[in-house]
Amino acid sequence: MFQKKKRNNSKIYLPIIIIALISLCILTAAFLIYSSSFNSPQPQALSQKQTTELSALLHNQYPTHIISPLPYNTIPADLEMHCGAAIMIDCSNGNVLYEKNADEIIPPASMTKLVVMYVVFQEIATGRISMSDIVPLPPESWAVNAPPYSSLMFLGQGQTVTLEELLLGLAVASGNDAAIAVAHYVSGSVDAFCARMNEEMEKLGLVHTHFVEPSGYSELNLTTPREFAAFARVYIERYPEALTKFHSVRSISYPQAKNLASWTDPAKNQPIIQYNTNKALDIIPGCDGLKTGFIYESGYNLAYTVKRGGTRFIAVIMQGEGQGSAEGNKYRILNSQTLTDWGYSTFATRPADTIEPIAVPVFGGSEQSLFLIPAYNQSLTVPALLSGKSPQDAAAQVTVETRIRDSLNAPVAAGSVCGTRVYSLNGIVLQEIPLVADRTVEQGSLFKRLLDTAAQAQHR
Repeated sequence: MFQKKKRNNSKIYLPIIIIALISLCILTAAFLIYSSSFNSPQPQALSQKQTTELSALLHNQYPTHIISPLPYNTIPADLEMHCGAAIMIDCSNGNVLYEKNADEIIPPASMTKLVVMYVVFQEIATGRISMSDIVPLPPESWAVNAPPYSSLMFLGQGQTVTLEELLLGLAVASGNDAAIAVAHYVSGSVDAFCARMNEEMEKLGLVHTHFVEPSGYSELNLTTPREFAAFARVYIERYPEALTKFHSVRSISYPQAKNLASWTDPAKNQPIIQYNTNKALDIIPGCDGLKTGFIYESGYNLAYTVKRGGTRFIAVIMQGEGQGSAEGNKYRILNSQTLTDWGYSTFATRPADTIEPIAVPVFGGSEQSLFLIPAYNQSLTVPALLSGKSPQDAAAQVTVETRIRDSLNAPVAAGSVCGTRVYSLNGIVLQEIPLVADRTVEQGSLFKRLLDTAAQAQHR
């Protein structure tokens, strides 16, 4: 009787054991599938709101500057410069390549007119004014009422002149009369326009740059080479068309018959041809702007830009030497040639990479993965001296290494650094760009954390 009961129990237990084994196999397979999902992470795309919030977060945590030092150490260049102060930057990233007394506060003189044009371009962008507008000429803008020795476009009473013509008069002939006309047209008065100029400089963080009038005639207009180079970089980036449309123009002929007042005798008012005050345009290969300036308190100033291949430099030279305009221009050219030759023999710009998001698994979190993205991305100024080759060849030899962890553990905060992208030349690190989490991943439930602990062991 006892033996028969034992056989019946084995029949009952056998299905249970089989079911248990099948369940264990299913659970094991499910766990293996779950664990393997970490090997091919597929984060969900961020919503528009998340993308906007991330952009604002990165802007605050990793602010970029208009001008900044090179991200690696260099030996300062010892150049023979015939000026009191100067600076050269890489336009693509604002890296300072050379400086001499770059924080000296100096009147910008007629370089001020670049800021006038910057404000005008802003107004045109809003649609409030246009290049074809006919600009009234108040008596203050007539050439006959200008201070002695002013640079002039030769505006006169009753003339018909467009805003575009005035901008050419500013850029080419450095017309103080054109600056006054523009100021009145845009803001109603010189004082109101200067307040606008100063407001725009404050927005750019230029604390030493201040204007009391728009032509540059006053020694109370002030800036520094560093701040004016920063402004020039913003100006070129926002309004690149100004270089070809205005600052590269070699000459202006004014007034034409169409500009003259109806009562004026054209035969007695022939056009006056004036050539661009920036002589570097015809002497420095690749130079396509920007502006000269001179008053006795500033010396011979020059803000200029040069582009060769994929590399554009901006330089500001102030307190240039010289007795008279001929000698002043001679030293402007000598200084700009010295800086430009040195710059292009020493540095080249390596364009910014396209850095694709990198999916990384996250264990123990409310989400299983996230993307690592660059906190910022910018071009790299590559020094030739580290390779013994030309700057262009050195830029081509830069190596890139992405350093990240295989996985992350929750919690992970959006914007937190989880890796780096390292740019090197001959073993010397030139730049490291942080790779950051694109989202916040909170800790998961206790069961999720326990499950992921086992999955992480399998992942390793």
